[in-house]
Amino acid sequence: MLLPRFGQRVCFSLANFIAGPSSSVRLHRPLPLLPRRRYARRIDLATAECAADFISGSALEEDDGDHGYRLPPKEIQEIVDVPLNPSYYISPRRDRIMFLKRRTMPPLSELAKPDKILAGIRIDPSSNTRSRMSFYTGISIYLLMDDGTLGPEKVVNGYNDNAKINFVGWSPDGQHLVFTVRYEDEVDNGSNLALWIADAESGKARPLFKSADIMLNAVFELYVWVNNSCLLVCTVPSSRGDPPRKQLVPFGPRIRSNEQRSIIQMRSTKEMLKDLHEEELFDYYATSQIVLVTLDGTVNMIALPAIYISLDPSPDGKYLMLTSVHRPYSSIVSYKRFPKKVELWTVEGRFVREVCDLPLAEDIPVAANSVRKGKRLIRWRPDMLSTLYWVEAQDGGDANVEVSPRDIVYMEHAEPLDGEKPQVLLKLDLRYRKSYWCYGSFALVYEYWYKTRITRTWVISPDLKNNRPRLLFERSSEDTYSNPGSPVMCRTPSGTLVIARIKRNCEGSYILLKGRGATPKGSTPFLDLFNVNTGEKERIWESDKEKYYESVLALISYHPKCEVQLDQLKLLVSKESRREITQYYVKIWPDEKQVQITNYPHPYPQLALLQKEIIRYQRTDGVKLTATLYLPPGYSPSEDGPLPCLIWSYPGEFKSKEAAGQVRRSPNKFARINNNFPLLWLARGYIEQLIASAEAAVNEIVRRGVAHPDKIAVGGHSYGAFMTANLLAHAPHLFCCGIARSGAYNRTLTPSGFQKETRTLWEATDTYIKMSPFMSANKIKKPILLIHGEDDSKVTTAMQSSQFYDALKGHGVPCRLVILPFEQHQYAARESIMHIIWETDRWLQKYCATNPGNIRDMETDVDTPQSPTDAVLDHEALSLKLH
Repeated sequence: MLLPRFGQRVCFSLANFIAGPSSSVRLHRPLPLLPRRRYARRIDLATAECAADFISGSALEEDDGDHGYRLPPKEIQEIVDVPLNPSYYISPRRDRIMFLKRRTMPPLSELAKPDKILAGIRIDPSSNTRSRMSFYTGISIYLLMDDGTLGPEKVVNGYNDNAKINFVGWSPDGQHLVFTVRYEDEVDNGSNLALWIADAESGKARPLFKSADIMLNAVFELYVWVNNSCLLVCTVPSSRGDPPRKQLVPFGPRIRSNEQRSIIQMRSTKEMLKDLHEEELFDYYATSQIVLVTLDGTVNMIALPAIYISLDPSPDGKYLMLTSVHRPYSSIVSYKRFPKKVELWTVEGRFVREVCDLPLAEDIPVAANSVRKGKRLIRWRPDMLSTLYWVEAQDGGDANVEVSPRDIVYMEHAEPLDGEKPQVLLKLDLRYRKSYWCYGSFALVYEYWYKTRITRTWVISPDLKNNRPRLLFERSSEDTYSNPGSPVMCRTPSGTLVIARIKRNCEGSYILLKGRGATPKGSTPFLDLFNVNTGEKERIWESDKEKYYESVLALISYHPKCEVQLDQLKLLVSKESRREITQYYVKIWPDEKQVQITNYPHPYPQLALLQKEIIRYQRTDGVKLTATLYLPPGYSPSEDGPLPCLIWSYPGEFKSKEAAGQVRRSPNKFARINNNFPLLWLARGYIEQLIASAEAAVNEIVRRGVAHPDKIAVGGHSYGAFMTANLLAHAPHLFCCGIARSGAYNRTLTPSGFQKETRTLWEATDTYIKMSPFMSANKIKKPILLIHGEDDSKVTTAMQSSQFYDALKGHGVPCRLVILPFEQHQYAARESIMHIIWETDRWLQKYCATNPGNIRDMETDVDTPQSPTDAVLDHEALSLKLH
């Protein structure tokens, strides 16, 4: 059948979803539109990858849920299956660029492979790595010529065509690259993961290890380059035998005790260690023996076997910082909070010292900006040979404690002299966030506080005795218009990243700041020449405002001391428009010559003339909102009439009306299609939105004549699903139906907080009850489709949707529950994604597109607001409880 009266399609996407001055929703990228077509035909498809039969057909046909996996019409399948463009990876010396071919979606059979869920991670026992990893299918290398063009393609070769490639990394000098290869049908001695090395000049690749007895362990960090000729690699200990077996009769009961009266609040998850057997399995699979291997395959063991989670060589290649976790483990937190030990070793295998051994950290408060006690974020200074720096909280890691300073940044040599104390670099009143270093001359240190949204940037001179920190920027993190940008970085000969210093007539201390350039008219990325000493800046480049969206991706100019002459500047930039897919260019100064290095075809040529517009409107209480309006070629509301509308939401927060109304999008960006399939209903005659105020959004799209007031659906994923259910319960006059995916609907099941709500259930019982759509199931009358991944390990477990469905069914609400086998919080398998598209299409066709209008009168027992203003206030009351 043809879609009734919808010869054209339209998409409306709101950048901000604001239910109050401090809430918002982030924008999903919209999918373009398809020409009108027929949907009644049935497609019979069977592939070797499918774990179940597929059936597709009319979206309006009745379904008893007994047909297995379904397929949407072929035209939508073709959109979803469009191959991804390759990823890029520039060499450290900026003389080569590799492109890595990617696949689209995995088959369900990959997700169905058995794995071990331990301490917050999923382990593939067949390859000693994380399970459900994506992978690359091929690597090509090109020279970056002086004139900006690419040299001849060098295809990395030597492995079989069906190889799955992961963990790709350049050597510091860019002469070699290392990667892993695995094959689905080969398992040798319990592992099918192998480390390969390739010559960047020829592309010829070979296995790095000479012995087939050496097995890799990639559960945590697999390898790191120490210098240009050797790597540090995690391997399976040679003494490891068979996996421990679970005893048929348990040793004893599982006991958890808090007799010491500790206060521990935790946002629970399913993937923690449950018993002694799982602790043994974690030891078995996560324990590694570190080896130092040279390019010719020579192997030397370093340190004793342990559960190493991080390998960090010093920039001069003399020291190794090894971070491991150890017992006692926990059944309520992941490995990240297990006792952590940091040690220094020499590259020759000599133990130097223990930097710290942190205890189990179960008691980190749930309040935002709370951190672990003791030394944290221990790093090598990237601009020095072998100097460590780290941060220590002065408030015990508890953001609720008022103290000054709150964080202190320290610095220390790898082997300090006897009696030498760590140097205090900076004392911070907010929480340390990050730092950038510039070869000893200065460093930029950032601090941040969530409650006030204040962010500060300090300039320090770390190697001067008279180090006087100077405040460079202070602003609200929500104020995107005032964002000065971030420094452009450069690779050192050792492979570390430091701030690039820009030389301009041998004067001043200049760096480059790149930013998105948010403005009231849309984002306009920029590049500023910034004088660190004086604070003066000059805009040396800005994206085109009329047609294109351009963005600086990386510095291509190379200098061993990271000093670049301004008139020799060379950058990799991306360029796209509403109708042209992203391409990569090399931009060369002083003439700003631009050389295109990619020529990707339009992935959806039938949608090349899609129209896009950023619009602004105002809510009744004065809050200004921003939206992105997508229109099909030739569409006219006056001639073609209003269309069905799908509002897709995810709530966030702002502290002020001014910040909420800022424009954070560009009208010139290309509309990409991905697995975020709610956007696919542009092809079915719907409008996709992310909204801040549902009432204001509905009023605006109806006023513009692009949406039919009786055919507006609402949907969302995760926290957006929670909002969808609340909107159907408390603003039912706005929507004809809803779609909720992977949501948490009963907040009493997340008693230690959710999202940015840090109060517990017992501190804010009324809020938890009122914000739980589960408690308002009797008020919901509109049809709602619930979808959830069976293996969702977040607080939004599948039980949330199952119990909500039972509550809705108990009140006679038109509802449907779809549980996806093997899927987690985000869905991955092609079978699952295609089936959800079919389910959503059926739901929207049945309850939105063909809705005659009387479905809006179904809520006979609902406390429906008497006016649109009442609906907004009711909705705001729910959303404002988040603060």
